[in-house]
Amino acid sequence: MKRSVLSQPSLEKIEPSFGHSFTLRKFEELSPNNLPFWHFHPELEIVYIKHGSGKRHIGNHISYYNGGDLIFLGPNLPHFGFTDRLSGSNSEIVVQMKEDFLGKDFFLLPEMQAIGQLFDRSRAGLSFYGTTREEAGARLESLFYMTQFEKLVEFINILQLLASSREYTTLNATGVTLVVSGQEADRIDHVYKYVREHFTEQIMLEDIASQTNMTVPSFCRYFKKVTGKTFTEFVNEFRIVHACKLLNEEKFSITEVCFESGFNNFSHFNRLFKLKTGHSPNKYRKNLEKVVYEEFYLG
Repeated sequence: MKRSVLSQPSLEKIEPSFGHSFTLRKFEELSPNNLPFWHFHPELEIVYIKHGSGKRHIGNHISYYNGGDLIFLGPNLPHFGFTDRLSGSNSEIVVQMKEDFLGKDFFLLPEMQAIGQLFDRSRAGLSFYGTTREEAGARLESLFYMTQFEKLVEFINILQLLASSREYTTLNATGVTLVVSGQEADRIDHVYKYVREHFTEQIMLEDIASQTNMTVPSFCRYFKKVTGKTFTEFVNEFRIVHACKLLNEEKFSITEVCFESGFNNFSHFNRLFKLKTGHSPNKYRKNLEKVVYEEFYLG
């Protein structure tokens, strides 16, 4: 019997508190971020994670980060949480604002042109690194100790810093943005949740198609249209990102990582891993170890 689809990405309603034009929140271990795990909102969002590691799943993009992150998301870009509920990190700062939070035409002013372009780039999802992440992160933390006026001025300075930086990666490189309402959003949300729960197992196209009440050909066409990838490509990418996480956070051997990530063929795993990351699993792990060593012993 086919299973009915009930879940959908949650629309997060965001309202700044009285006297503020944008929301600023810090989630800590004693006050965890309880946002819906797969959600979207019309507001732009900046997420700063000072330390720790996790998976990014933004639109049709999946990747792994290590050593913290600074993410800028445009409006209505569906995403999951970026930490394993603060795994390896004790805080997460989230800023959310509407594109016109300072007025309809404010960011059309010549002086605001760079920030306006930043807002446009954010529609694909951005991840900042290097000194930009460190400086912007420190400034975001300082906002909690400022007056309302000082906070607004400093936030504009932060946006200008991000707008002028070249230390960023565009995450949703294909430019495909998921539909976030109606039946398609409902279906894709269910598919993602199913993959997250079963990616270590063999997932047959017949099984996933039945989860969405579709035939296999219809599901394949639908998934490629919505995500820009075949379902097999998506599952393998999800497994590779999980393998990256295991290579960094666990003491598994490369062979164990292969099978723990859902692959049943070691040579196939090696080939896909290098295709996705540019390195063999062994070299990827050594590069991570080198970064950790330099950060803690030479930094």
